[in-house]
Order: sequence, then structure tokens, then C-alpha cells
Amino acid sequence: MNSVLVRILAAAAWLAIPALIGRMAIGADAGWALFAGGLLILLGYHATNLRRLLDWLARKDPGDVPEASGVWDDAFALLHRRERRLAQERQRLARLVVRYSQAGRALPDGVVILDGDDRIVWCNSKAEARFGIDGNTDVGQPITNLVRQPEFVKYLAARDYTGPAQLKTGRGAALTLSVQIIPYDDAQKLLLARDITQAERLETMRRDFVANVSHELRTPLTVLMGFLETVRELKLDPDRARNYMGMMADQASRMQHIIDDLLTLSALEVAPQPPWDRQVPMRTVLASLCADAEALSGGRHHISLDAHGDWDLLGAESEIASALRNLVTNAVRYTPEGGEIRLIWRSSDTGASFAVEDSGVGIATEHIPRLTERFYRVDSGRSRETGGTGLGLAIVKHALLRHQASLQIESEPGKGSRFTASFPARRIAAAHPSTGVVT
Repeated sequence: MNSVLVRILAAAAWLAIPALIGRMAIGADAGWALFAGGLLILLGYHATNLRRLLDWLARKDPGDVPEASGVWDDAFALLHRRERRLAQERQRLARLVVRYSQAGRALPDGVVILDGDDRIVWCNSKAEARFGIDGNTDVGQPITNLVRQPEFVKYLAARDYTGPAQLKTGRGAALTLSVQIIPYDDAQKLLLARDITQAERLETMRRDFVANVSHELRTPLTVLMGFLETVRELKLDPDRARNYMGMMADQASRMQHIIDDLLTLSALEVAPQPPWDRQVPMRTVLASLCADAEALSGGRHHISLDAHGDWDLLGAESEIASALRNLVTNAVRYTPEGGEIRLIWRSSDTGASFAVEDSGVGIATEHIPRLTERFYRVDSGRSRETGGTGLGLAIVKHALLRHQASLQIESEPGKGSRFTASFPARRIAAAHPSTGVVT
């Protein structure tokens, strides 16, 4: 500042020199006139540059700093350097805002920023999907105008945000959300919405599973304990004691089957991915399945094997055999005496399928989507009579999924059922000459 003032005073002093020369040469009046004229020129220079500065400051977008000479050049140069630093800072802040916005949009939870009046300031795409709001058009709207569930409105009005609230959405696929508000920066709040639909479903399945296991084991255990008490307390003749022992053995065997199936399911869930380079000899597997069906049937059904294709499967033989055996076993158990059961194998380089057709009692349409649930039974009484554990189709589903295969179920009450396991082309390999399945 001092240097600028010195330069202005120096310029004014330089104006006095022509004035003195003029006074000595042509008189005092001429000298003063020259001094006044120079002073006016100097004031005009400063006034012009001051006007340029004021015009630049008055613009909404100032743009480049004006250029000048002399003392104003220094002033404008300082402004230019400051403007450049501010522009760099604005760019840095803009990049931070974009980065934080991208981070907010990438969060797995829905995020909504609310102001002190609970109006929407910003939201990410997850919040848009879960609450049905628009991050562009709904900014400034009270959140309760758009999210009207009574549980949420009550939670927001209570102003007690120590814990989350749960609410169910009715938009699209029904979701269960864990919603929590976190106040920050005096008046603003973060609204977080976490999708707990799957976690809630898994918790429900866990509770149902524990209840079903308890129920399935309690029944045979109760019968077993009753027989034991009878044998211990009463004097029974050898034939009756032998009969009771046989029934006790049946109940113990039933519990053993349930435990074995539970262990099989558990092993499937934690086992490593089935191998891609291990070939399953389908001729051997199909022959074994047909023999098992005939042994379980005991001559009560007509059982046939229809196999076409010279291809094997790739994967874990024990898992594939277990899945297909469960399909065959179910068909034998639920087909009345004299019925027909067909085992059908089709394979080519585009994929393979194993189907079990029966002329059994059939299944109503409403039950089909739930057949692969653990312990789900269409008729629990009939299932226990046939020796089923309620876990067979669950084992089938898990084993097939592990081999990228799928299960299709077609059935009609009174007309029988068809269960088909379909394997993709990447699980198919040409059969060895000694083990291939022939027509």
C-alpha cells in the first residue's frame, strides 16, 4: 500500500516539473495551466481504471481481471493472482462435492439429507428406489408428504432417534426397511434406510427350521419313550415285547433318517464348489437308481428306464446321485400300488435332463412353489406313513443349485407328477466308451 501511495505522489511530483519550466519560460499562468492539465490527465487515468475495476466487480461472473499499466497494473495483478487461487479452490471444492456425492450414491443404504423442517435436501439412488422419491423434483418437499407410513411419521415426530424403526414399503416388491435418523450440524439430519428384507426372511426361516426340527424329532421321541416306559413297567409276553421293540426300532430309525438328512443339507451348504473336471458315469448312476427304485417298490409298481444320449455329467457324483435318488424315492413312496414310474434320461452337447414321471396322487398347484422348503409337506400324515423326512426335495434343490442345474415340477392331482432336473451344457462331457449311456 505504501509503495502504491509513493508512486502516485511521484507521478504528481513529475507533473510539477513541466509547470515550473512553463512558468519560467512563458509565465506563471501558463505554468499553472500545464500543472492543472497534467493533473486532470492523471485523474482521468485513475478514474478510468477505477471504473474498469468497479465494472468487473459488478459482474455476476467477473471473468478475467482487466489489464492496465502503471500502478493499476500492480493492483490488477494482485487481483488476478487472488482470483486464480479462488478458482483453484472452487475447483477443488467442486471435486470434493462430486466425490462425496458419488460416495453417497454408492452406499448400499438409502441416504436422505433433511433440513431442520424435515424437507429433502439430497438423496441417493437407493433412497429413491426404497422410498419412491425423486432426487431432482422432490428436493424441498417435506419427507412426510412422500413417505406416509404411520410408523415412519410417528418415529420422525417423536424426535427420539436413539434406535431404528422398522417399516414395510408397498412400492414394487415389498421391502422391510430399518430406518434411522442421525442429527448433525445443528438442524440437519441424515435419514438412513437399510434393506433388511433378506435378513428378516432368513431369521423367519431359522425360527421355522428350529420349530420344525423340534416337532419332527419330538414325535418319534415321545413314542419311543412311551414304549420304553411300557416295557420297563409292565411284564409283557415275548411276542408283545418283540412287537414293541420293533416299533421302537422304527421310531429310532426315523430319527436317524432325519438327522442324516440334516447332516447332508448342512454338508451341501458348506462344501466347496463341485469339481468341473470330475466325470460322473451316468450309465452306472442310472442303473443304480433303477435298482434302488425296484428294491424300494418291492414289486408293487411298474418301473422303467428310458435313457438316450452318450453324455456324462461333470461334478460331485455323490451329490448328483443323492439328488436324483431322492426324486426316485419320492415317486415310489407316493405312487399307489400298481402305478407306473418312468425314469427318463436325455443328454446332448447342449445339456442334459433327468425326469421322474409317476402315476401317483399328484400335487395341487398351490403347493408346488413350496415343495423344496425344509419340512414342507402337502400331507404330513401321509408323509410320515411313507417314511419321508420332509427334507428330500430341499436336498435335491441344494445339490442341483451347486451344479448350476434347476428343478422343474409339473403335477396335477389324481394324474401324477413329473420332476425334472436340468443340467446346463457346461456340466456335460462326452461319455467314455465303457461308461456311456446308450439308447
